[in-house]
Amino acid sequence: MEDAYIRHIELLGFEKRFFPSQHYVYMFLVKWQDLTEKLVYRKFTEIYEFHKSLKEMFPIESGDINTENRIIPHLPAPKWFDGHRSTQNRQGTLTEYCYTLVNLPHKISRCTHVLNFFKVRPDDLNPPTDSHIKKPETYLVPKDSKKNAADITGPIILQTYRAIADYEKNSGSEMALKTGDLVDVVEKSESGWWFCQLKNKRGWVPAAYLEPMDGPDESEDQDPNYAGELYVVRKGYSGVEDDELTLKEGDTIEVIHKLLDGWWVVRKEEITGYYPSMYLQKSGEENNPVKNDLRNRGAPPRRSTIRNVKSIHNQSRKQISQETYRRNSVKYMKRKTKGNLQNKSNVIREKNEMEETKSKAQPAIPPRPSKDLIMNRCTESTKNKLNMSV
Repeated sequence: MEDAYIRHIELLGFEKRFFPSQHYVYMFLVKWQDLTEKLVYRKFTEIYEFHKSLKEMFPIESGDINTENRIIPHLPAPKWFDGHRSTQNRQGTLTEYCYTLVNLPHKISRCTHVLNFFKVRPDDLNPPTDSHIKKPETYLVPKDSKKNAADITGPIILQTYRAIADYEKNSGSEMALKTGDLVDVVEKSESGWWFCQLKNKRGWVPAAYLEPMDGPDESEDQDPNYAGELYVVRKGYSGVEDDELTLKEGDTIEVIHKLLDGWWVVRKEEITGYYPSMYLQKSGEENNPVKNDLRNRGAPPRRSTIRNVKSIHNQSRKQISQETYRRNSVKYMKRKTKGNLQNKSNVIREKNEMEETKSKAQPAIPPRPSKDLIMNRCTESTKNKLNMSV
């Protein structure tokens, strides 16, 4: 069996907790070698004590013997009192620290001290709470890479959704659901997998199994865009249902409808069908390691395939048949082709009109006179010269 090691550590943000006293904890998503993802919470004082012990274990790499040999990253000591501002401002440093830590030589990054520190603890699964004290406030790091890690959101008001059917998890990073469970959504991914929390449990849940509590239904991302957006298939998939497409890696398709459950309607030539969005990449977009890892997971269930759906809303989700998608796609493409032909016809007509206008503007060239006409108009001596030249 392959030895355990950490592939990636991502700082999600931090929580402000009020039990047993007010304090702050950082949220880390730890991805292990088997692609499982675990959410752990650590105080900064704990992180700093871990850092000091790591330096003692590797004095050469920490620069204690020669500063030029230091490869273990720096970490500032905790303040006398860590408040909201210091907790927020330290996020960028922790993000860089974790990235460097995971990429250190294996004897450091895969040592028992590192692995044990980031393993899930009982408190990570069941944080201490008190129903009489207000719930923790969550502050998330923005997903936009152009923003600084310190530009956090929050506090987050998490949306509450209800499970419309039972769901059995298929991996350690997922969360099981029972019909009627109320979950708070931490992150919505266009892949169709949403990161949720249920009481003290957290994990990924298929968006198709959830419905909002505050309205009849959540609208889709947008109306169909029959002009289409170009995407490239990054992972092949063989359709299971009749309305799903079978595509292979490298195919170029057009996305015409992005749906919340992660199954998008795509078009290849005049054929349309559903395809997992997590296996697609926008044309011209650079490859993303995070999305590559995501493609190793299975596609989420489709909302239309869920059995025994029990919705509290009378209004059913807006659905469009594949026949409608195909018919409108053909209409759009014909209209587009007709428009192109019309444009070409207009160009030819304008060219002809320009040539006609140009010919009218130029003076007419008189016809060349015949030899007999010239001879009649010439004098006798000129006629003799012309005859001689002929």
